[in-house]
This record gives sequence, C-alpha cells and structure tokens, in this order.
Amino acid sequence: MSKGSTGYGTTAGRSSRRRILRLAGAGLTMATLGAGLTGCEDTSETGGEGSIPPPRTASPEDGGKAPEDGQTPAPLWTKSTSAATYGDNDELVAVDGVVIASGDPLAALDGATGAERWSLPGGAIPGAPLLLGDGTLYLASGKYDGSVIGYAPASGKETWRSHLGKEYRQPRPVAVDGTQVYVIAEILEADGSSRTNVIAALNSGTGKLVWKEQRDLGTQQNGVHAAVQGRHLVYTDFKKNLTVRDTATGRQVWTQKTTKTSYGPFAVHQDLVIVPQGQKLQAFALSDGSEKWSVEAEQFTTFREPTVLDDVLYIADSGRTLWALDPRTGKKVWQSTALKDSGAQVPRQFVRVGSTLYGATDLDKQGGIHAFDAENGALRWTFNDKSDDYHAWLVATDGKRVFALHGKKLHALPGA
Repeated sequence: MSKGSTGYGTTAGRSSRRRILRLAGAGLTMATLGAGLTGCEDTSETGGEGSIPPPRTASPEDGGKAPEDGQTPAPLWTKSTSAATYGDNDELVAVDGVVIASGDPLAALDGATGAERWSLPGGAIPGAPLLLGDGTLYLASGKYDGSVIGYAPASGKETWRSHLGKEYRQPRPVAVDGTQVYVIAEILEADGSSRTNVIAALNSGTGKLVWKEQRDLGTQQNGVHAAVQGRHLVYTDFKKNLTVRDTATGRQVWTQKTTKTSYGPFAVHQDLVIVPQGQKLQAFALSDGSEKWSVEAEQFTTFREPTVLDDVLYIADSGRTLWALDPRTGKKVWQSTALKDSGAQVPRQFVRVGSTLYGATDLDKQGGIHAFDAENGALRWTFNDKSDDYHAWLVATDGKRVFALHGKKLHALPGA
C-alpha cells in the first residue's frame, strides 16, 4: 500500500460537501442529504463549460500495461461494491493481494480478478478509517460494543481485539505504528451523555491499555486526522488544533492553533509535519512546533491535501496548479499548469506507480483519476466513468494496479 506520508496514520476529506457526508455517517440520513447535494456543490474549483477532448481508450488486452500518453485505459475489471464512503482517503486500501472499500458488508476483492475473497457483515463503521499497520487491518467494531478489532487483510480472520472499557464509547483507531494502536473515544457521563473524549494507546500485541489522556473540553471525537513518526503522534481536528504527543507516555509535547480549520489530511516526513493553511503550506518541527519552511500559492488560491511519495511532496491548489516539492525544504521540484490549461478538476489524493502519478478528484465531469508524468507533471490521461455519482473519487494501489472507487463502482486500472 502506498502511504501519503512516511508515518502511519489516517487521511480524510475536505470541507464543503465531503464534510457534510462525513457528518451523515454520524447520524444524518442520506435521503435528506441526497435531496440537497446539488446545492451544496462547491463550484469555486470546478472546470468551466469547455470540455476536454475525449482521449483514446487503450484495450484491456495489453497484458495490464499502462497506456501511452493520451490514451485512457480501459478497466481491467469493474465491480459493484457495498461501499459506503464519505470521501476520506483511508476508506479504500489495497494490501496483501486484495482491495477493500469501506462498506457493509466489508468485502475484500482479489486485486487481479475482482473476485470476492472474503466478506464481513457489520465490519466497518461508516466514516471510520480502514487503518493498516504491521500487516493488520484495524477497525472500530461495527457492533458498536466498544471494541477495536484487528483482521488479517488477505483472509478477513480476526487476529487481535481490544476493549477500552465500559466508561468509554465508540473508540475509533486513528493511527498505528509497530507496537501500538492509537484510538479516540468519548468519555461517558453518568446520564449517558458525553462532553469530553480521550486519546489512548493500545498495545498491538496484547490489546492492553498503555496510556490514556483526556483531551481538552470542547474538542471532538470526529474530524481527527493522525499519523505517527517515531516517538511523535501528531494530529489535527476541526477546532484548529495541531497537537503532538509522545507515543511512549501520551504526554503532550506541544500544541498550537492553526490559522485555518484542517478538514483534510496533512503529511509527515522525517522530522516535519506539513499542513496546508489556505493560501500557505507550512512545515513545522515535530520536536517543538517551530516553523521550518512555508510556501505560498497565488492570491485567492488555496492548497488542497498534501501527499509525500518517494521523498517528493505532491499537492494541488484551487488555481489548478500541481506542485512537486522537496518535503525537507519546501523547494520546488517542478510545477505543472496542465490542469489549468485543460480546465480539469484538481486532485486531492495521490498514489504513484513507477513513473506515473495518479490523482483522485472530487465529483466533476472533468475530474476522475488523472495520470501525470511524475517527473514533470504533464497530464497523460484522465479516467472517468461518466456516472455522475455524487461521491468523491478515491484511489489506491498495490504497486501493479491502480484501484479507482467512485460511489459503489470499483475499477481496476493498469499501473506502470
């Protein structure tokens, strides 16, 4: 599985419609949302009425090889799934020969053929991440019984289980490293309500509680994005908090307010956490929170979600510019205006296979899965199923194939 950073963690969506869809997973009805989704569409980043000339389509009978530039590949296979996603990057994963999309039942499909390998009724809570670490898939229990469960991705067999305690409700894993699973859970009051929450570390071998720390009053359980890098657990939330804790003790190393609410994921690379802040992209030292570098986009332009792949940071902005930066210094590797020239939607999630960078966009008739030359950002082709499904696109890779999820349709595309 390609990760968006060098640390293990979760990634999530952006504001506007995708934030509304996440809230739907916490209790709103999809029927109500569906009636108003068109009105909720953020049109500030969509393309104009001009259309991209339809690219040529490559045949799936080419042995699974990626097509030449300008040729959109035909899917190796397409399957209908039980997917119930809300636009978060960690709701589609590819590992151990299978691809898994969040849904009920939770089903693993063979990456090569699309055949179902296993199915788990009630396996995933809507909106919760599919968290991978040390060969285990960690999930909050779909039975809402306070359990966090680990499964073998290839077989779907349970391999690990932990229970935080009856005084806590709905624990959700947010990050994992080689020894611990990190969860956030609501603290129950005597009347069954909850006004505070706790962040805790569970031993990934025994399931026993290692430490727990109560978070500040007013913080929320939902909207947390987290990653682990060495001794640092770093996370953001909807309350403009950027916080780092010591993974061994849970002690807060530092916290600070961000200038913008972070609805989407950040990136972690070596000793830095890299956070988009509207027009500015900032890198802070994990050790003390000091700013190490920053990059600014054009005026009235905002950065999307960052991803670090093969020691390069990829990020798009709302002005349809794609950036490749050195994550250690913020220095530009290259900058591409290929999307600006075509009027296509910008990606917010990236994976890389060989010399090709794949980016997944929100819903847009000129979006879908873009394939770029990873060396210079040239747009090679765009795959779109033309379904007009209102869900955002998600992308994952097993290193050989690229998996594109759009609503309940999962497509396998040839990689490099």
